[in-house]
Amino acid sequence: MVVKGQEQAVTVEAMITPTIEAMGYEVVRVMIAGGQSVLLQVMAERHDGKAMTVEDCAEISRTVSALLEVEDPITGPYRLEVSSPGIDRPLTKARDFERFAGHRVRVEAGEAIEGRRRFIGMLKGVQEGSAVMVLDGGEEAAVPLGSIVRAKLVLTDELLAAHKA
Repeated sequence: MVVKGQEQAVTVEAMITPTIEAMGYEVVRVMIAGGQSVLLQVMAERHDGKAMTVEDCAEISRTVSALLEVEDPITGPYRLEVSSPGIDRPLTKARDFERFAGHRVRVEAGEAIEGRRRFIGMLKGVQEGSAVMVLDGGEEAAVPLGSIVRAKLVLTDELLAAHKA
Protein backbone atom coordinates (compact mmCIF):
# COMPACT_ATOMS: atom_id res chain seq x y z
CA MET A 1 0.00 0.00 0.00
CA VAL A 2 1.42 3.37 -1.02
CA VAL A 3 0.34 6.32 1.11
CA LYS A 4 -0.07 9.86 -0.16
CA GLY A 5 3.38 11.07 1.02
CA GLN A 6 5.06 8.12 -0.67
CA GLU A 7 3.16 8.75 -3.90
CA GLN A 8 4.21 12.40 -3.83
CA ALA A 9 7.82 11.42 -3.09
CA VAL A 10 7.85 9.08 -6.11
CA THR A 11 6.40 11.87 -8.27
CA VAL A 12 8.95 14.43 -7.01
CA GLU A 13 11.86 12.00 -7.46
CA ALA A 14 10.85 11.22 -11.06
CA MET A 15 10.49 14.94 -11.76
CA ILE A 16 13.83 16.11 -10.33
CA THR A 17 16.13 13.17 -11.10
CA PRO A 18 16.96 14.00 -14.75
CA THR A 19 17.93 17.57 -13.88
CA ILE A 20 19.90 16.60 -10.76
CA GLU A 21 21.78 13.93 -12.74
CA ALA A 22 22.56 16.44 -15.50
CA MET A 23 24.11 18.65 -12.81
CA GLY A 24 26.52 15.84 -11.83
CA TYR A 25 24.67 14.42 -8.83
CA GLU A 26 22.67 11.30 -8.08
CA VAL A 27 19.42 11.33 -6.13
CA VAL A 28 19.79 8.82 -3.30
CA ARG A 29 16.35 9.22 -1.76
CA VAL A 30 13.33 11.53 -1.71
CA MET A 31 11.10 11.45 1.36
CA ILE A 32 8.05 13.41 2.38
CA ALA A 33 7.20 13.39 6.07
CA GLY A 34 5.09 15.27 8.55
CA GLY A 35 1.49 16.24 8.91
CA GLN A 36 0.73 19.94 9.06
CA SER A 37 4.40 20.85 8.76
CA VAL A 38 5.49 18.90 5.67
CA LEU A 39 9.18 18.15 5.13
CA LEU A 40 10.50 17.26 1.69
CA GLN A 41 13.91 15.66 2.09
CA VAL A 42 16.14 15.19 -0.94
CA MET A 43 19.29 13.17 -0.33
CA ALA A 44 21.94 13.32 -3.07
CA GLU A 45 25.57 12.52 -3.73
CA ARG A 46 28.12 13.58 -6.30
CA HIS A 47 28.76 11.42 -9.38
CA ASP A 48 32.51 11.98 -9.06
CA GLY A 49 32.60 10.39 -5.60
CA LYS A 50 33.79 13.52 -3.82
CA ALA A 51 32.14 14.60 -0.58
CA MET A 52 29.06 16.79 -0.81
CA THR A 53 29.60 20.39 0.27
CA VAL A 54 27.21 23.00 1.58
CA GLU A 55 27.47 24.68 -1.82
CA ASP A 56 26.43 21.42 -3.55
CA CYS A 57 23.36 21.17 -1.31
CA ALA A 58 22.50 24.84 -1.91
CA GLU A 59 22.80 24.41 -5.69
CA ILE A 60 20.51 21.36 -5.62
CA SER A 61 18.09 23.18 -3.30
CA ARG A 62 17.80 26.16 -5.66
CA THR A 63 17.25 23.88 -8.65
CA VAL A 64 14.69 21.66 -6.91
CA SER A 65 12.84 24.74 -5.63
CA ALA A 66 12.60 26.12 -9.16
CA LEU A 67 11.36 22.79 -10.54
CA LEU A 68 8.76 22.45 -7.78
CA GLU A 69 7.62 26.02 -8.31
CA VAL A 70 6.77 25.21 -11.93
CA GLU A 71 5.23 21.74 -11.47
CA ASP A 72 3.73 22.19 -7.96
CA PRO A 73 3.42 18.46 -7.10
CA ILE A 74 3.06 19.01 -3.34
CA THR A 75 -0.18 20.46 -2.06
CA GLY A 76 0.18 23.08 0.65
CA PRO A 77 3.27 24.51 2.30
CA TYR A 78 6.39 22.41 2.79
CA ARG A 79 9.99 22.79 3.88
CA LEU A 80 12.75 21.56 1.54
CA GLU A 81 15.85 19.94 3.02
CA VAL A 82 18.75 18.82 0.83
CA SER A 83 21.49 16.69 2.35
CA SER A 84 24.17 14.14 1.61
CA PRO A 85 23.51 10.51 2.54
CA GLY A 86 26.26 10.50 5.18
CA ILE A 87 28.59 7.66 6.08
CA ASP A 88 25.90 5.33 7.40
CA ARG A 89 23.81 6.01 4.33
CA PRO A 90 20.57 4.39 3.30
CA LEU A 91 20.74 1.74 0.60
CA THR A 92 17.97 2.46 -1.88
CA LYS A 93 18.99 0.93 -5.20
CA ALA A 94 20.24 -2.51 -6.27
CA ARG A 95 23.63 -1.02 -7.17
CA ASP A 96 23.98 0.26 -3.57
CA PHE A 97 23.80 -3.33 -2.33
CA GLU A 98 26.58 -4.27 -4.77
CA ARG A 99 28.68 -1.17 -4.11
CA PHE A 100 28.72 -1.67 -0.34
CA ALA A 101 29.28 -5.43 -0.28
CA GLY A 102 31.65 -6.29 2.56
CA HIS A 103 30.08 -3.79 4.97
CA ARG A 104 27.62 -4.34 7.82
CA VAL A 105 24.03 -3.45 7.03
CA ARG A 106 20.67 -3.28 8.76
CA VAL A 107 17.76 -4.34 6.54
CA GLU A 108 14.04 -4.27 7.28
CA ALA A 109 11.58 -6.18 5.10
CA GLY A 110 7.93 -5.27 4.66
CA GLU A 111 6.86 -8.82 5.35
CA ALA A 112 8.40 -11.69 7.30
CA ILE A 113 11.03 -13.74 5.50
CA GLU A 114 11.72 -17.07 7.16
CA GLY A 115 10.03 -15.75 10.30
CA ARG A 116 11.79 -12.40 10.59
CA ARG A 117 11.59 -8.86 9.23
CA ARG A 118 14.84 -7.34 10.54
CA PHE A 119 18.29 -8.48 9.48
CA ILE A 120 21.73 -7.29 10.57
CA GLY A 121 24.94 -8.67 9.13
CA MET A 122 27.69 -8.48 6.51
CA LEU A 123 26.43 -7.63 3.04
CA LYS A 124 27.63 -9.99 0.31
CA GLY A 125 25.90 -8.28 -2.63
CA VAL A 126 22.92 -9.04 -4.86
CA GLN A 127 22.03 -12.45 -6.21
CA GLU A 128 18.88 -13.26 -8.18
CA GLY A 129 17.13 -10.04 -7.13
CA SER A 130 17.88 -10.40 -3.42
CA ALA A 131 20.27 -8.67 -1.03
CA VAL A 132 22.42 -11.46 0.35
CA MET A 133 24.01 -11.12 3.75
CA VAL A 134 25.75 -13.22 6.37
CA LEU A 135 23.91 -12.61 9.63
CA ASP A 136 25.61 -12.26 12.99
CA GLY A 137 24.80 -15.89 13.83
CA GLY A 138 26.68 -17.05 10.72
CA GLU A 139 23.65 -18.05 8.65
CA GLU A 140 23.07 -16.54 5.23
CA ALA A 141 19.90 -14.60 4.42
CA ALA A 142 18.54 -13.47 1.06
CA VAL A 143 16.06 -10.58 1.26
CA PRO A 144 14.24 -9.82 -2.01
CA LEU A 145 14.99 -6.22 -3.02
CA GLY A 146 11.28 -5.60 -3.64
CA SER A 147 10.51 -6.56 -0.02
CA ILE A 148 12.99 -4.11 1.54
CA VAL A 149 11.33 -1.11 3.15
CA ARG A 150 14.45 0.27 4.82
CA ALA A 151 18.16 -0.53 4.58
CA LYS A 152 21.24 1.31 5.72
CA LEU A 153 24.91 0.85 6.42
CA VAL A 154 25.92 0.28 10.04
CA LEU A 155 28.61 2.65 11.28
CA THR A 156 31.76 0.59 11.94
CA ASP A 157 35.49 1.25 12.09
CA GLU A 158 35.82 -0.48 8.70
CA LEU A 159 33.20 1.78 7.14
CA LEU A 160 34.91 4.86 8.57
CA ALA A 161 38.28 3.68 7.20
CA ALA A 162 36.77 3.01 3.76
CA HIS A 163 35.14 6.44 3.78
CA LYS A 164 38.45 8.16 4.50
CA ALA A 165 40.27 6.29 1.72
